[in-house]
Amino acid sequence: MAISLLLLCCSCGYTIAGRGDTLPKTLHTVAIPAFGNITTRYKLTDRLPEAFSREFITRTRYRVVPDPNQADAVLTGAVNNYTSFPVIFDPTTNRAAAVEVHVILQVKLTERATGKVLFDRPRLEISERYEISLDPTQYFEESDDALDRASKLVAKQVVSSVLNAF
Repeated sequence: MAISLLLLCCSCGYTIAGRGDTLPKTLHTVAIPAFGNITTRYKLTDRLPEAFSREFITRTRYRVVPDPNQADAVLTGAVNNYTSFPVIFDPTTNRAAAVEVHVILQVKLTERATGKVLFDRPRLEISERYEISLDPTQYFEESDDALDRASKLVAKQVVSSVLNAF
């Protein structure tokens, strides 16, 4: 009985998330050039390729190369919109106590030799919240940290989706 159950579970097609690989076996290298940006947040386009490179290096068998002309696949992206707005206010001072950041980007993975699109998200939305110190002497700009967290989160989501063909 236990052996039958084990065989049934092993043959049902389930895989551990992030361990599947539906990309062509001919791919060995990925290039992740700088992302395009039509917003005023210039640092975000530096963080995203770094986060994607880190995810590909740590979670896949692919080698990240700097030159798109030498890669088997190229991951391109662009930041299309950036907004931030207060979501929590201090009732005594009416100052913002927390801010939410929303970013809309597009990401595409293309096989360089054939031009075949392997993964495409034309409108990917990410958001992150950060707090603002109510004491002006303790103020520390945390929006950059929020963008770091958002970049890492979207990189994990996209790499998982690429690997599992979602």
